[in-house]
Amino acid sequence: MIDLRSDTVTRPTPGMRAAIAAAEVGDEQMGEDPSVNELQERVAALLGQERAIFLPTATMANQIALKLHGRPGDVLIAEEHSHVVIYEFGGAAVHAGLLTVGLSGSGGRLTPEQVRAAASTVEDIVDQRPAVLVLENTHNVAGGRVWPLAEIDDVVAVARAARVGVHMDGARLFNAAVGLGVPPAEIGSRVDTVTVCLSKGLGCPLGACLAGPAELMEVAWREKFLFGGAMRQAGIVAAAALYALDNHVERLAVDHERARRLAEGWHAAGIPVELDRVETNFVQIDTSRLDMPRAEMLSALRAAGVALSPTFGPTHVRAVTHLDLDDADIDRAIEIVSETLVRHAAA
Repeated sequence: MIDLRSDTVTRPTPGMRAAIAAAEVGDEQMGEDPSVNELQERVAALLGQERAIFLPTATMANQIALKLHGRPGDVLIAEEHSHVVIYEFGGAAVHAGLLTVGLSGSGGRLTPEQVRAAASTVEDIVDQRPAVLVLENTHNVAGGRVWPLAEIDDVVAVARAARVGVHMDGARLFNAAVGLGVPPAEIGSRVDTVTVCLSKGLGCPLGACLAGPAELMEVAWREKFLFGGAMRQAGIVAAAALYALDNHVERLAVDHERARRLAEGWHAAGIPVELDRVETNFVQIDTSRLDMPRAEMLSALRAAGVALSPTFGPTHVRAVTHLDLDDADIDRAIEIVSETLVRHAAA
């Protein structure tokens, strides 16, 4: 099976497994796990922030970040199809007590004018302040789209003028950095707090980091315990992340090149792929233009040996390239999907 459902399906490489086996560990609650400490220091530096905290998941990191920026009853502003809006299952309301205002974006991005309007308040009527703006980079539902640096600067400037904190859901921030050809700090330093996920393109079995100013990360440390507590000898998995930082960041460019080749191959076969939307490791197909129900398409492709996954909305499916694939898998996926869908069209 050629598994293109997500970059979360990756498994630790032999080198990563060796790093896990050799990991130096200690009690991370007591600050005594050397692997965790090294990871946190390296991630903070990579993202241009003062401090980082190692956490089990990027969703937990995002939810902790929202609590840092707001109080119950405050407003979260985000693009309407952002992960924090549709895939974190009301967490902003449950954990931080935030009211979410979702704005219609283009390519997963918002304009300064949209942020300015959403950040305006009528203080003499109600004390309900916009507290945090979330930017997702790359943007999942939009198809792995990247925020240009100038656009980040524009919306951040508006948010800060309105005293609204800015959090970046950078679950795939390393993909964004590779896509733009800039160091990750060029992105991460532009916002107040930032999440990165380690279990997607970097191939770790689990883990994420939340980074930001030291003072805010002190509060985040307490919130970590409210969300579940210590991980103890977490160096076992932090070692995997350290290995990934050394070996799997620059190779994301290979995933991007393979996604482009996949998209171009399908497009040449008449499959409805929008090539200008392929910026990183995502390729989307619009099943509404194939006269084939999405579930039927996914089932037929899986039976033929290629696994794709649905994405938000009733008609789109996605393919996501990752380090468990090779060039032969991409060539075969182009062939199988093209043949299967062309055969259906002719039936």
